[in-house]
Amino acid sequence: MAIPDQDQDLRQIVYSRVIRLNALVLATAMGLVAGFALFAATAFLLLKGGPVVGPHLSLLAQFFVGYEVSWPGAVLGFGYAFGVTWLISCTGAMLYNAVVDFQDRRARQSKQS
Repeated sequence: MAIPDQDQDLRQIVYSRVIRLNALVLATAMGLVAGFALFAATAFLLLKGGPVVGPHLSLLAQFFVGYEVSWPGAVLGFGYAFGVTWLISCTGAMLYNAVVDFQDRRARQSKQS
């Protein structure tokens, strides 16, 4: 049977060490996955060929200036997908860490009271 003080100490350890996300690692991993996914989708359409190649995927040019369904476009799309996903993931992880820090501070204050 656990003693309440030990539970509180365990909670503090979990909050401060385990629950926090490493924003740079998460953002880089997510960016690489998104970049490779767009590169692979573009490459698949190019290898498949046909009279009209990737009309739906070419709509990304509305957001990613210069992107097209071509080999240079696949490389450019990788860069865009990596960059956008990196920014969104890093921001999300930092916001998540801010919430965890806030909860950790609140738990410490209630413990001191």
